[in-house]
Amino acid sequence: MRAMIQLQNVSVQRGTKFLLDAADLTIYPGQKVGLIGANGTGKSTLFQLLLGTLHSDTGTLDIPRQWRIAHMAQEVGHTSRSALDYVLDGDSELRRLEQEIAEANADPEQNGEKLAHLYSDMENIHAYTAPSRAQQLLNGLGFAAGDDKRPVSDFSGGWRIRLNLAQALMCPSDLLLLDEPTNHLDLDATLWLEEWLKRYPGTLIIISHDRDFLDNIVDRIVNIEKQKLDNYSGNYSAFERQRAEKLAQQQASYEKQQERIAHVESYIRRFRAQATKARQAQSRIKELERMEKIAPAHIDSPFSFTFKCNDKMSVPLVHIARATIGYDTKVVLDKVELSIRAETRIGLLGPNGAGKSSLVKTLAGSLPLIAGDRTNGEHFKLGYFAQHQLEALDINASAALHIQRLSPAAREQEIRDFLGSFDFHGDRAFEPITHFSGGEKARLALAIIAWEKPNVLLLDEPTNHLDLEMRHALTMALQEFEGAVIVVSHDRHLLRNTVNEFLLVADGKVSEFDGDLEDYYKWMQQQKANAVATEKEIVVASDNDNKVDKKAQRQQSAAQRAQLKPLTNKLKSLEAQMEKLQTRLADVETQLGDSNIYDEKNKAKLQELVLEQAKLNAQLEEAEENWLLVSEELEAASQ
Repeated sequence: MRAMIQLQNVSVQRGTKFLLDAADLTIYPGQKVGLIGANGTGKSTLFQLLLGTLHSDTGTLDIPRQWRIAHMAQEVGHTSRSALDYVLDGDSELRRLEQEIAEANADPEQNGEKLAHLYSDMENIHAYTAPSRAQQLLNGLGFAAGDDKRPVSDFSGGWRIRLNLAQALMCPSDLLLLDEPTNHLDLDATLWLEEWLKRYPGTLIIISHDRDFLDNIVDRIVNIEKQKLDNYSGNYSAFERQRAEKLAQQQASYEKQQERIAHVESYIRRFRAQATKARQAQSRIKELERMEKIAPAHIDSPFSFTFKCNDKMSVPLVHIARATIGYDTKVVLDKVELSIRAETRIGLLGPNGAGKSSLVKTLAGSLPLIAGDRTNGEHFKLGYFAQHQLEALDINASAALHIQRLSPAAREQEIRDFLGSFDFHGDRAFEPITHFSGGEKARLALAIIAWEKPNVLLLDEPTNHLDLEMRHALTMALQEFEGAVIVVSHDRHLLRNTVNEFLLVADGKVSEFDGDLEDYYKWMQQQKANAVATEKEIVVASDNDNKVDKKAQRQQSAAQRAQLKPLTNKLKSLEAQMEKLQTRLADVETQLGDSNIYDEKNKAKLQELVLEQAKLNAQLEEAEENWLLVSEELEAASQ
């Protein structure tokens, strides 16, 4: 039988609630699966089943025994390990071999054959390229130069989650489980991750609410609905089409069935009392009882909110001229010209660290200009969404109380109805938000903005933590909003459907970007190619500079060599000694690598070789230390 993941008749119960009920699923090697479903339906539970940290109440789960499983952790404990070491920790086999080699080298009596095998295993897993591969992951996920040496504890929560993602990608795996991998990524890192996952050769299961991300990666959708695992072939857009057709057919079947039920009930009412028709009427009653009740197709979203625009409008709403943006004396963006009007719908693009956040903070009014002018219109009213505002919510207050504080005179029923459009129904609207999920807090933050009726919406990564239904509702609400919209987002579907122009924040400037998101991806690729080419040009230029005035340099070097000759000779002597020791050590280790040396008759020879190996290692270490000392002395004398 072909190796595969197979769930058969699996049920998982939490309290009185079934998350999965007699669910079946088969996933074949190499498939890329998008796992979707409303919050709380069991997506994370399914991951726990696959990881073996949770067991089903009934049914069976089979995963090929030899498969290596990698997953992205959602939390990072406090650690002082460097970012690079933390990512390398993802390759557990690498770390195991490193530990065994260290132990073997520390034990003079350790046999050479084991070391030879360990080094061979290191070669087989490409251990010597591991640091450069880890560095590439860090670069791709947006970490800056030098971040690899910083301790993990230095990074904020979002960047620590990126480190968890890098660690999961570093792990050699046959099955990769990713839970919302783009939540803390910007657009550049999302595009990079997308390309990485397209090349991933193993089986991939992703929980994601980013429809473009799913569209470009997965070849199959598993939707958790009504405690079942429903399969759809193709990407997310294909799933939407198939499900719409399925629901349309279901609705047609339901309506047809209702007609049949009405006809049967009418027959029963008319003929039940008639003795001559009693037998037929009774059979109709049984038919009605047997008839499978097909549920009507409920496809309405639980969200139905809008962003009502302030009645008053200024022209322009905000105007920034000749602006220098930055922090104290550090200039991030210069000569910025920006005018925001009611019809403005802008998406901000730009590499990580280029200044998008600085521009957003300036527009929000939290970062004053270093130079230049900013003018707010008389009726300017900002609705600002950013991740830090979720942390600023009062966790001891309810969603309703957050609204009441803004409008003390508002009626309770009015607040109930309003919060209901954000899916805060009944008592949920009046509970303290202490235990609200990230998605619920994000919905509340958006509800607060909507309640205040702004005429400018400034949204910095608004879709983080939002599920697909809420993202869809947000997109619809932004399309209907009559004021200005400025968005920073890694959600390409949201950008594509809510803005009509892009501004590029790069190289210290803010300029119009003439193109779409596909053009931006091409621009990014070109920027990376230009950076590589520039680096090569610098190397070539440096080489050319070294060729200038060679005659003078040769004369100067000759005089210096004469002065440094005693140290140079000593260094050469040490190098010759080291080479001799290394040659002999290699010969000894070759003999130790011969399986015959471990025969009982060669016991004395084996002991002699092991002792010689230890002695040679000690002599080589001493020679290397002397070489370093002389090298430092020579370097100091050369200056």
